[in-house]
Amino acid sequence: ATNRRNDMSKLNLIATSAFGIESVVAGELKKIGINDHKISNGTIEYTGDFTDLVKSNIWLRSAERVFLKMRSFEAHDFEDLFQGTLSVDWENFIPKNAFIHVTGKSVKSKLKSVSHCQSIVKKAIIESLKRKHKVDWFEENGPHYKIEISLLNDVATLAIDTSGAGLHKRGYREKSGIAPLRETTAAALVYLSRWRSNRQLIDPFCGSGTILIEAAMIANNIAPGLNREFQSRQWPNIPQKIWNDALTEARDLIENNKPEIFGYDVDLRTFRTAVENAEKAGVGSDIIFQRKSFRELSTKKKYGCIITNPPYGERLELNSDIETLYRDMGDTIRELETWSFFILTSIENFEKIVKKKATKNRKLYNGKIKTYLYQYFGQLPPRS
Repeated sequence: ATNRRNDMSKLNLIATSAFGIESVVAGELKKIGINDHKISNGTIEYTGDFTDLVKSNIWLRSAERVFLKMRSFEAHDFEDLFQGTLSVDWENFIPKNAFIHVTGKSVKSKLKSVSHCQSIVKKAIIESLKRKHKVDWFEENGPHYKIEISLLNDVATLAIDTSGAGLHKRGYREKSGIAPLRETTAAALVYLSRWRSNRQLIDPFCGSGTILIEAAMIANNIAPGLNREFQSRQWPNIPQKIWNDALTEARDLIENNKPEIFGYDVDLRTFRTAVENAEKAGVGSDIIFQRKSFRELSTKKKYGCIITNPPYGERLELNSDIETLYRDMGDTIRELETWSFFILTSIENFEKIVKKKATKNRKLYNGKIKTYLYQYFGQLPPRS
């Protein structure tokens, strides 16, 4: 155990994501040098060291959280769960004054009571630490460790949350409109569009500006986790130097690309929020927000990209105003024939309403809402 305590070069890590964007997260992992990964529903598993754990938190734009996987094992009853948890070398990561909080979920498993599973896991962790640290009592006044017990088909997976607040919390969006688009989903839309800063980008229903802010951060290579805290930054076994070096590197990698980005919204309060959010994210000078409606959309540019999350209507049903709006969108798609359109909506018969078949259609989840990304590919500008 003493050798393993010092050898943390092989950590089992899990990045979680919304359903439908796992491949986007896998692509982001490649950018930070992680090529081997295993994708399943909502999770991307990979191995790495503490530097990879830190960089994953700082750089992943589309992932929801980064977990440190401790063990997976079969658990058909509470005794299996207790013994399986007890056998983990928790002391390699958790100090004896740690504040331990256990969360859980259970799907298609005999152990259905999540609250019972949580208390059994916590009891087994405390028991394991007592034996290893040779103490009888824990103060729990130190750094926080949130441990997740996840049961699927009677297989238990134990993991420690390294992120703390979800990775969608970048720190720039204190206020947002109704049914806001998550920052992580917005970043995934930008990646899926393959937009580059040499093309104009417009969001004609920009709301609080999330898609455009994420696009500007991507264009300027601003790491999404640069201005926020992470749970694992408080952990004593991750040297602060790793955090400091990774954050310094992220600041050094910021570019100044001056993308052409425009956002429209008719609501004054939403418009002001978008401007504030962009300033807070450090991209205020990269986005031109205009208080106007979608119907006023005009451009002289031949090549461009529209990425948008238009209104769905009340209770996600189509009312006549929304239907008229979507028909007008169809006219715009036909008019700007060299442009690309990426439209995220929960409306299943969108193509029928706009009278144009999408090049591609992808199912995504925005929170718990099932949505569709209708993709209309235009022309790319010639390489300069």
